[in-house]
Amino acid sequence: MRRIVFLLAAATGLAAHTDGALAGSGPCQPMDYERVAYAICEVDLRRHTVRLYWTRSDGTPYAYLSALPRDLEGGAGRLLFATNAGMFDSTLKPVGLYVERGRELVHVNIKSGRGNFHMKPNGIFYISGGNAAVAETQAFVKQRPQADLATQSGPMLVMNGRLHPRFHPGSTSLKLRSGVGVRADGEVIFAISQEAVSFDSFARLFRDGQSCPNALFLDGGSVSSLYAPPFNRSGNVLPLGPMLAVFETNRAAPGQ
Repeated sequence: MRRIVFLLAAATGLAAHTDGALAGSGPCQPMDYERVAYAICEVDLRRHTVRLYWTRSDGTPYAYLSALPRDLEGGAGRLLFATNAGMFDSTLKPVGLYVERGRELVHVNIKSGRGNFHMKPNGIFYISGGNAAVAETQAFVKQRPQADLATQSGPMLVMNGRLHPRFHPGSTSLKLRSGVGVRADGEVIFAISQEAVSFDSFARLFRDGQSCPNALFLDGGSVSSLYAPPFNRSGNVLPLGPMLAVFETNRAAPGQ
């Protein structure tokens, strides 16, 4: 079974209640890891569709999660929830590779520079043929898989079971952080911390807490946003660039 697992923390406005209030409320469930609260939302790719969004047909950015389509185009699927999908510049353009429904709208970025995106190695989250992966940018460029969707960000959090070499357990740089990881069995985890955490702590969440051999930092702070109608969350306050949305398509799974 191919599934995507979303960890969405209370910092986004989705309260990770410890009293079980979220239990049974759609795809999301609460989770604590090392005294930090999260919510877990599981998505089965056989019954759900994952899409990236950036601009409308006229070229203007969607900018707000609440502006995304409520139903999947050409199908009966409804929007379950949506979240931010990576870094962007002042014009809301993705700063790295961006592939939407098989179309490469922004080329891969292998330049050096300042900031988290350029803390090499950085990486790419992508879905190809119904399977998801996180790969270091250079490995992705070398293999060049035919991606249905892809978003580039940085730094990598976990690389083949190793934490990024520039992370330090005693770091005092604490911020809200969001990221994505892929387990060996193909399950994907998107995570947003409820509290400010270090890169090292956030990376260990993926490697040790969620058994992800590879994981990628997406962004943090006020960019970490959520649109989730079942929880009365309307999305972001500040405009976003790339955004990821999950739809329930009600397709029958193969063999059913």
